[in-house]
Amino acid sequence: MTDRPDSTDRPALDRVALTELAGTGPWTTIRVREEVGSTNAEITELARQGGEEGVVVTAESQSAGRGRADRGWVSPPRAGIAVSMLLRPRVSPARWSWLPLLAGVALAETVTEVAGVQAALKWPNDLLVNQPPGDEPRKAAGILAEVAAGAVALGIGLNVTLTDRELPRPDTTSLQLAGASTVDRTLLLTGLLTRLGRRYQAWLSADGDPVASRLRRDYLTWCHTIGQEVRVMLPDDDELTGTAVDIDGDGRLCVDTAGGRIAVAAGDVHHVRLHKIENGKTTRH
Repeated sequence: MTDRPDSTDRPALDRVALTELAGTGPWTTIRVREEVGSTNAEITELARQGGEEGVVVTAESQSAGRGRADRGWVSPPRAGIAVSMLLRPRVSPARWSWLPLLAGVALAETVTEVAGVQAALKWPNDLLVNQPPGDEPRKAAGILAEVAAGAVALGIGLNVTLTDRELPRPDTTSLQLAGASTVDRTLLLTGLLTRLGRRYQAWLSADGDPVASRLRRDYLTWCHTIGQEVRVMLPDDDELTGTAVDIDGDGRLCVDTAGGRIAVAAGDVHHVRLHKIENGKTTRH
């Protein structure tokens, strides 16, 4: 096992480099905190106070980070990226369900292009990377979108330098453990905000249309879930099993079951068998 490093062994975010992003793309203000309870909670409160679109909050440490279904997202100080942004999309709210998928594409691009780690997406909001030595895909990041006061708080949590001992669950990993070519969090975060901002503006220009903006096409390219045998735990505690075959125009996962094709809007997806990620696709073993 790798020893747990002291937080002082991990470089702080470069506040100057990050704040220089303000005014580029949709980002108006970038706030770097030493510690917060939750970056998404801070953005949600700001939305309720009438805050403007484009405010970004990132923190060196979160004491009460959250994932989907109120699951905790905990990371040691300076070991990961915790970032949330305030969005006020000027498109039909029916299309806001594409925002976490949009963030997933930008995140997968960043991890692959900046960190040199092949990534893929598990619908709807998890980033997977191969975990050596067996190349078993594990979760390295999660995405959470929350609607508040007519706005969206879009949050991302990415494990960057967590060691084996620091991982919260055995099915998780970090970019460092996955063999990243760089674990510079400032470089990763600036790359993520740049890619996410560019995709968000293209999506807005297409009135939120996932086809015209090419978002649906690109999400399908990165999606590890399509083609897999899955078990989906639904919000009402029901369960369905089948083969994931598509993402429809509303961002729902289409599953071919024994009773026919079902479009799932929300649920926890479990891949029945894990397949290695190769060039954005999966390889069966």
